[in-house]
Amino acid sequence: MTFNDTFAGVRAASRQLLEISADGRSRAITALASLVEENIDSILEANARDLSRMDPSNPLYDRLQLTPDRLRAIAADLRHVAALPTPVGEEVEHRTLPNGIDLRRVRVPFGVVGVIYEARPNVTYDVFSLCLRSGNACILKGGRDAEESNLAAIGLIRRALESAGLPADACVLLPSTHEATAALLSAVGYVDVCIPRGGRKLIDFVRDNARVPVIETGAGVVHAYFDSMGDVAMGAAIVGNAKTRRVSVCNALDTLLVARDRLADLPALTAPLAAKNVELHCDAEALAALRGNYPDALLREAAADDPDREWMDYKMGIYTVAGVDEAIGHIARHGSGHSETIITDDEAAADRFRSLVDASCVYVNLPTSFTDGGQFGLGAEIGISTQKLGPRGPMGLTALTSTKYLLTGRGQLRP
Repeated sequence: MTFNDTFAGVRAASRQLLEISADGRSRAITALASLVEENIDSILEANARDLSRMDPSNPLYDRLQLTPDRLRAIAADLRHVAALPTPVGEEVEHRTLPNGIDLRRVRVPFGVVGVIYEARPNVTYDVFSLCLRSGNACILKGGRDAEESNLAAIGLIRRALESAGLPADACVLLPSTHEATAALLSAVGYVDVCIPRGGRKLIDFVRDNARVPVIETGAGVVHAYFDSMGDVAMGAAIVGNAKTRRVSVCNALDTLLVARDRLADLPALTAPLAAKNVELHCDAEALAALRGNYPDALLREAAADDPDREWMDYKMGIYTVAGVDEAIGHIARHGSGHSETIITDDEAAADRFRSLVDASCVYVNLPTSFTDGGQFGLGAEIGISTQKLGPRGPMGLTALTSTKYLLTGRGQLRP
């Protein structure tokens, strides 16, 4: 079977889904939740084979690893998505034109959603549930690192679809090969949109090589700015949470910007990082402020390209700025449009930061770790969009729909 044969099967399944009720789609998702709980041991065995090929010191190891608790959380998330209101059929606009024609605009599924992602087996379950709940079929292309885990997942997904009377081809998993990626990116007429989830290298490759529409997600060069009017205790807690809660996720902090007149507080701000052995790459002023106040073995002089790094590791950059305007300028030059935060008690500085920072999520006195569909009340998410055309920020069910106009008349003719 060729890739195009596979894609044609998914396209046909997407048309069948248009005739399946929202309850019917939810039954398949809840069936999958039960299958996950019933097959924890076999899923973990497959995951162990993936983990055996990765160095445990690799920051991606945590993203790849499944545990009984994580699988139970996946099952709970699946049931949560199944219970969310479906956006399909939602009326966005309804009016009567001057000539008496009744005009409505309603939400409809994209059709077929392709997703390319790296070593995150939980994404397989998230993407399937969100796509199906929003009426879409999906084509999954996972990374080689998670191949065994993804194969275990797709087996359960197809069983869940069939048990609910839905077409099994509503979700397919492509081989973890470059050829499969190339075929998916060229699947014009079969795939309505492709969403890459991963690091900057993957996202750039997909954007530069796709012949199908792409929604960019994920890559984050994330900043926190500690302002002249920032609270030190709050700042230390926010920086620690944003950086070390999970270092390998896209909302993790990459760069701390510090107002020059608060450099004396830098040791206190970074104390939670020292406890987690975070390596700091600092400009000259920040380095001088930390010498003798932070483990010397974890201090580095910042390299020229460090401000543009998405570290995905226990590493972080620190740079000194004159104030909020210089911080905003630094973010404009080096940020990726993902998530940015300011720590301040100065409402004027906070308002300026909110207004002038160009990112999908802008925070005041909060860690960037909140950039998450679940935290935003969206259920699971298919990704964090960093582009401006189409959805932006955490993408839940509504972001996986388009709209169409429905017009009804009584024989009116256009003059």
